[in-house]
Amino acid sequence: MENKQVLEILKQAILLEKRGYAFYSTVAAQTADPEIKNIFQVMADEETLHVKFLSDQFAGYDKTKSFIKVDLPDVTNDNIANLVLSDDVKKKISAAGFEAAAIAAAIDMEKRAIEIYSKQAEATDDTNEKELYRWLADWEKTHLKILNKLDEELKEKIWFDNQFWPF
Repeated sequence: MENKQVLEILKQAILLEKRGYAFYSTVAAQTADPEIKNIFQVMADEETLHVKFLSDQFAGYDKTKSFIKVDLPDVTNDNIANLVLSDDVKKKISAAGFEAAAIAAAIDMEKRAIEIYSKQAEATDDTNEKELYRWLADWEKTHLKILNKLDEELKEKIWFDNQFWPF
C-alpha cells in the first residue's frame, strides 16, 4: 500500500477515535447520575488510549514506512466490558431519554469503527498493521456488545412499561 494512503487511513482512524472521545465525554458531562456518567467516561478514556496507539503508529510509519510492533493490552481486560450494569443503572436510563439516544448513536459509531478497522486488517499484508487493526476492531466490539445489551434492555423496558406485548 502506498505510504500516503496508509497515513491517510491512520489520520481517519485517529479522527474517528477523537470524535468518539468527544462524544462520550460530552455525554458523561451532561449526565447527572454518577454511575451512568462513569460508563460514558470509561468509554471516553478508552477512546483516548486508542488515539495514543494510532498516533504512535502514525509517527512511526511516517519515519520508517512500516508499522512498529506495539505491546497491545488484552482486550478481555477492557474497562467497559468489566463495568457492572446493575438493574439500578438500567432503571435510571430512560428508554426515550438523552442517555438512550446517546447509546443508539454510540452503537452506530462503534459499528462504523469495527467496519473500518476490520476492513483495513484484511486489506494489509503488514503483520503489525494487521494486528493493530484487529485489536482495535476487537476492542470496539466489546464496546458494541455492552451498548447493544443496554439498548435491548431499554427496548424491553419501554415495551413492558407501555404494554406493547402482543400476549
